[in-house]
Amino acid sequence: MTFKPIAILRSRYHPTVSEGLYLGALRALSEEGWGKDSVETFEAPGAFEMPVLASELGRTGRYSGVVCLGCVIKGDTAHFEFISAGAALGIQTAAIESRTPIAFGVLTTYTEDQALFRARDDGENKGREAARACARAVKELARIRG
Repeated sequence: MTFKPIAILRSRYHPTVSEGLYLGALRALSEEGWGKDSVETFEAPGAFEMPVLASELGRTGRYSGVVCLGCVIKGDTAHFEFISAGAALGIQTAAIESRTPIAFGVLTTYTEDQALFRARDDGENKGREAARACARAVKELARIRG
């Protein structure tokens, strides 16, 4: 079965973390059958802006799925909670409303070290996990839809 490209939406915040997640996602998508020519990359200013961009990517009908990648690191205020919750709920809503698999690969960590650990180049890379989940959801949704 042939699938449309997958979009990767990555945050510009915490670029070292986002890049690690992105490289992991590319590897996973390649393993799942989406080569470089079938992946398009877009950038969001931050995690809070991701839902509207992911929603629009899903609604275009040009993509089999969308992988959202980024990181929110806790600071000294409640800002972390609002950004994390808004991104998670917004991305989930975007997936449901667009009827497109949209994976949540946005880290929500207490420290930068925790984020870097989850974005390292190994089998535990969370960008890799999000991309694999998206690709497998795309395949299962195609099977369900017949």
